[in-house]
Amino acid sequence: MTLEERIVVLSQLGKNLLQENEYRDAVIHRSFHNNQWFTAENINQSIKAIATTFLDEQKLRDFVSYYKLGDNIVPKRVGLIMAGNIPLVGFHDFLCIFLCGHTSVIKLSDKDLYLFPYLVKVLAELDERCSAKIELVAKLADFDAVIATGSNNSSRYFHAYFDKYPNIIRKNRNSIAVLTGKESKEELDGLALDVLNYFGLGCRNVSKIYIPEGYDFNPIMETIHEHKKIILHGKYKNNFDYNFAIASLNNVKIVNNGCIILLEDKTLTSRIASLHYEFYSDIASLHKHLGEIKEDIQCVVAQQDIEDLPNVSFGETQTPELRDYADGVDTMNMLLAID
Repeated sequence: MTLEERIVVLSQLGKNLLQENEYRDAVIHRSFHNNQWFTAENINQSIKAIATTFLDEQKLRDFVSYYKLGDNIVPKRVGLIMAGNIPLVGFHDFLCIFLCGHTSVIKLSDKDLYLFPYLVKVLAELDERCSAKIELVAKLADFDAVIATGSNNSSRYFHAYFDKYPNIIRKNRNSIAVLTGKESKEELDGLALDVLNYFGLGCRNVSKIYIPEGYDFNPIMETIHEHKKIILHGKYKNNFDYNFAIASLNNVKIVNNGCIILLEDKTLTSRIASLHYEFYSDIASLHKHLGEIKEDIQCVVAQQDIEDLPNVSFGETQTPELRDYADGVDTMNMLLAID
């Protein structure tokens, strides 16, 4: 397939995903049965974001033009170990591999077994040649490069296995928000989505907020409470109840609105149904601190951009553009440099 043909079939996939489809509905239902964090609402949100942002034809053309892609690339086999924290979280990696003309050798996450194979099926129906560029495997073998996403613990194993190959190996990162107390209602509405989308399971979800001393929690807690239906999800509620019980038993001070718990904690990673906060007294000192831990930060939500960190507008953490690479590592550059 030529680059032009790959762009066309990807844009066709995007249009297909925006249409109603009973078979896809069945796949979504099966995915929820396999992993109850994957609600139909969350899966459809992910599919819509992929279709409108990653698979828009003009955006694809602008994306490849940045790298001056052509048809002279020697095809390679790229192993892809997908995460399963949110639906189709590894699609961007696949997209980059496909656009480069390489073959994806994909190990799916046990948490997300059905959505990507459905996309492969649709691509093959649109152009049967796509099948030769995608392999779904139980174990990686016979590859020239690797992209692997996992936890801090699994990343150590990935490095041990794959460091002799060109690779991108990702570990845990978290997203944060820096607040002033002067945020508008619209900005707080966006922040609520940044915290709660996909139940907070994505690395682009805000898991911690930095707030000025004397911060009034009422506006943010009232805004998050507008999404109180989230507590009706069984697994989320179980986590909320557990966090509340642990905090109560340990006499930990919390801010609670019935659907999320705020805890004062210096760590970036918060439990499901909770959000960490930390006070700051001087914004310059805070910016310096964030620069020191930037390797642990996926993106930052704030009114004012923070230098040397990926800044995102309120409400847009889970709608990255094609060049918003995870961990700030340019996937295309790695793929184009494979010998």
